[in-house]
Amino acid sequence: MRFKKIAAAALTAVMGFGLAACGSTSGGTASASGSSAATTAAAGATTTAASGSASGSFTTAEKGVLHVATNATFPPYESTTDDGGFTGIDIDLANAIAEKLGLTVTIDNMDFGSIVAAVSGGKSDIGMAGMSVTDERKKSVDFTDTYANSKQVIIVTDDSDIKTPDDLSKAGKIGCQEGTTGYMLCSDTPENGGYGEDHVIAYNNGIIAVQALLSGKVDAVVIDAEPAKEYVAANPGTKILDTAFADEDYAICVSKNNPQLRDAVNKALKELKDDGTVKKIIDKYISAS
Repeated sequence: MRFKKIAAAALTAVMGFGLAACGSTSGGTASASGSSAATTAAAGATTTAASGSASGSFTTAEKGVLHVATNATFPPYESTTDDGGFTGIDIDLANAIAEKLGLTVTIDNMDFGSIVAAVSGGKSDIGMAGMSVTDERKKSVDFTDTYANSKQVIIVTDDSDIKTPDDLSKAGKIGCQEGTTGYMLCSDTPENGGYGEDHVIAYNNGIIAVQALLSGKVDAVVIDAEPAKEYVAANPGTKILDTAFADEDYAICVSKNNPQLRDAVNKALKELKDDGTVKKIIDKYISAS
């Protein structure tokens, strides 16, 4: 879907990124590391869901394992730990879903722009990376029900002349993470509410985009609200504008060739919403309002 603008509408090797709520890995297995998808074993292995939870048979890339594609530079949804593990909302939620399905989790850490291809090609089973549902992505993958809401916000330096989203039209360059809805919205044509590709620079992750802001390569960064808070907290001299840029919902992407897995994940997700697990996980990393 196209996200409606609100009216009036990663910082070095995480530069001492010390996430207060992200100090340990989650309970399940998160064994993949590095920048590419983990090697899968028996492609097309069929798994039967654990009794008493999400039922039925579905296909996974590796028997007994749920391969989760993510980009672990997006706190508090996903980030790396000092010991090379993974932590965050999506990591905890993936483990909770996998437990319902009778699986363990392997994290396939990769560039954000590679996640949809990894899932649609069957290298990873699902994608969880603070991913918004868009018409463009729906051409390649299916999505589950949503599990979180977020906003796109604008990061600027403290002395910036950019005060509201309307001022972005006067910005020389806008930095975004490649493949994100922030990039899609900003790089769209002015007729569609964007600023044109010539005015937007795509970076591999939000960390690099904020570095570019600090070094004067871009005048603003448009990115999701929660990671924006982490980036600003780690970088004195930056701030988030009061007015958000866009609203969006997060969901899990699944291959179009695996509707049984999508349905099983949806059933597990509903159970986790109904029993309060999803809210508990989100509140663990984001202060409850």
